[in-house]
Amino acid sequence: MLTLEEISQDADLVNAIDWEMTPEEAVRLYLEWGNNWARGNYVIRSKDDVTHYFVANTWGDTPVIYLIRRNSEEAEELAKIDLPAELTPSFLDSIGHNKGVWAVEGDVREWLKRKVNAN
Repeated sequence: MLTLEEISQDADLVNAIDWEMTPEEAVRLYLEWGNNWARGNYVIRSKDDVTHYFVANTWGDTPVIYLIRRNSEEAEELAKIDLPAELTPSFLDSIGHNKGVWAVEGDVREWLKRKVNAN
């Protein structure tokens, strides 16, 4: 798995990250092709259409961030990053301390952008 440092040193990968992609939108686009006309600018035509995005996973004892590469055939976890302790309480409060897979937003997104040198 990649580290934050390795991600930050790969300009092509950093530029490929879709900061607006959510887990729900990824499922809609890549697994429910029939709904693609409904909204948005994305149209998935083949397995060659790919997106990279971050998600926060709270199924374990502590939240973890994954960098996902998704196409219509699979979702590959490229990186697993521990959420910093200083961000954990506010993040958990924002999701009601529920278990699940969440979009990265707010302070978590800004922290990730700084770490990977995204503009």
